[in-house]
Amino acid sequence: MEPDQPGLGIASGTGTVRLCPVSGNDNEQKADSSEDMTRVVSCDLRFDIAEAAEVAVQVVAADSAGRVIVERFDVDTDDTSPASIEEIHTAEGERIHVIYSGPGRLTIAYRAEIATRSVPPIQEPEPASRAIGSPPTGFERQLYLRPSRYCPSEHLVGFAVAEFGIGAEVASHVGAITEWIRQRISYVPGSSDVHDSAEDTLLTGMGTCRDFAHLGIALCRATGIPARFAAVYAPGLFPMDFHAVFETLQFGRWYVHDATGLAPRQSLIRIATGRDAADTAFSAINSGAGDLGYLEVSATVGTVLPWDDHVQMVELP
Repeated sequence: MEPDQPGLGIASGTGTVRLCPVSGNDNEQKADSSEDMTRVVSCDLRFDIAEAAEVAVQVVAADSAGRVIVERFDVDTDDTSPASIEEIHTAEGERIHVIYSGPGRLTIAYRAEIATRSVPPIQEPEPASRAIGSPPTGFERQLYLRPSRYCPSEHLVGFAVAEFGIGAEVASHVGAITEWIRQRISYVPGSSDVHDSAEDTLLTGMGTCRDFAHLGIALCRATGIPARFAAVYAPGLFPMDFHAVFETLQFGRWYVHDATGLAPRQSLIRIATGRDAADTAFSAINSGAGDLGYLEVSATVGTVLPWDDHVQMVELP
């Protein structure tokens, strides 16, 4: 990126590059404060780079998450040459930062304060014209009906149809799938790894939030309901970490579901969206060699956490 790029401040030297997007001002912050729910999120990562590496991180809140009051993304290395950063914007308003770092320690720190207008739960489905963001396209519907790496829905069709049937009203159908996962799958931190798919979760009967989301997606797709994966910051989550939920397409709108019940859906902050976790990983080493040595995540709201009955329909901005 060029140093004079609007909205970005980059200072480099002694192995340090700082990218500091900042938007909003005091007057904006005061506007409609009674209807805004302020979220403060942060993430700290440390990589130990053994060989010059290309590291991709996706930890910045999506543009749709709300009005940014302040935001900062810092990268530090102890290499003799400063790291190089490329910021990639997706069509959905999400941001991936690709960092080229030499051997040594690579640290990343993200901080943001975001004001989002609270979206109340929906009692009855509403027209697509009133949905948050742009209505889904025909391509999106087809994309999120198809099997993917961690959601091999074609393998689960027999089970899904026998357990949940087909042709039922979509909202009640998705509700039944979500409740089944909540009742039948045990949430066990550390019980799975990057190789486990929705099939493994179904067979073992346990998993993490990532696995709960993958199973929900696979069962929905297996019964003809488009579903997608969302990586989020989750105020109220304990222990704090990145969180995963899934969304289903109903009546031309995307509604969010979380079978873990670990955080209120109304407080979630979208980071990335995709077919499954392969599209939304918070970090990936694309070339070279290195290990993630440290990770700390924080997410809070400026008011009392909303109450979520996990039944009403909620949209994720």
